[in-house]
Amino acid sequence: MTVSLEVAEGVGTLRLDRPPMNALDIATQDRLKELAEEAARREDVRAVVVYGGEKVFAAGADIKEMQAMDHTAMVLRARALQDSFTAVARIPKPVVAAVTGYALGGGCELALCADYRIAGENAKLGQPEILLGLIPGAGGTQRLARLVGPSKAKDLIFTGRMVKADEAREIGLVDRVVPAEEVYTQAHAWAAKLAQGPALALRAAKEAIDAGLETDIETGLTIERNWFAGLFATEDRERGMRSFVEEGPGKAKFL
Repeated sequence: MTVSLEVAEGVGTLRLDRPPMNALDIATQDRLKELAEEAARREDVRAVVVYGGEKVFAAGADIKEMQAMDHTAMVLRARALQDSFTAVARIPKPVVAAVTGYALGGGCELALCADYRIAGENAKLGQPEILLGLIPGAGGTQRLARLVGPSKAKDLIFTGRMVKADEAREIGLVDRVVPAEEVYTQAHAWAAKLAQGPALALRAAKEAIDAGLETDIETGLTIERNWFAGLFATEDRERGMRSFVEEGPGKAKFL
């Protein structure tokens, strides 16, 4: 399989495995969607790592496959392409991208679907579609602009240039840069820590932030208020507050 889902310590690892560069062909896109939806459903998966292996995250779409497609074929395929990435973005649990080597085109767009990005010192990210006479088609024009701002997104998309890990961190494209050999370990540790947290509150926080970014401040505050009040009906809220009162902050253990 070109994508697998492995679960340990409450963390599901979505692993790309299509040597040599993890090119995201149609079969890989469809498998990614299937497993992202599985990770979203499974109760034993409380956080997710998206990982391409030690050498490369994903070097983009399968250009040979795309070259053979005409306008009609891509009209029929483009929605499914976006949906496969959106399935990752909509996992209602913390998601971290562990980025080593190249994350270009669709690979960069996949990293953008995570809540947090840890990159190796050898990472290179970019949206080079303009060099093919195209624009990003798997969410890059939208998620990149929301993450780093429109002017930085336009610089990367207009020029098609790659940025190394340090610049990616400076512009906010990645959140942490570590030695390449530590990328997965640190990403898994980030996810494992959150996997021990209150699942419903984490889900609420993620959905409130993501939905709030898509609307005006008043609507966003309404979304936040409704989630905030709703969490008072959960066992996790009872456990967290009881632990705080009886033991002090930060000692609650959630199921």
